Amino acid sequence: MPRQIVFSSKAAKPPSSYSQAVKAAGLVFVSGTAPVDPATGAINGATIQEQTAQCLANIQAILEAAGSSLDKVASATIVLADEDDFAGMNEEWLKWFPTDPPARQGAKMPVRVPGLKVSIAVVAEA
Repeated sequence: MPRQIVFSSKAAKPPSSYSQAVKAAGLVFVSGTAPVDPATGAINGATIQEQTAQCLANIQAILEAAGSSLDKVASATIVLADEDDFAGMNEEWLKWFPTDPPARQGAKMPVRVPGLKVSIAVVAEA
């Protein structure tokens, strides 16, 4: 199966330097996804919970465009601007993954973007 570029208009449009996701080798690799409202192009949410929800809504739309879903997510990388936001992010995360959550790793955001609290990337089964 050749690699396939995945795009969903129901998720925030990425810069031209990368794709929302790539489907290859039976997996979907979703790029780091910010809490950007696809309708406005602006960061959505003032709290870490709201921003985490928007990231996951964007990821859900991208996975659906690839023929996958959140329940097929195997691994996630979560990048936080502020480590103190971990508990709030995790609170929202558990609403989206209440059972059998994916493997997960975290990192600190290397560059501060005004208003941006979180970015999430995932790998899912296609």
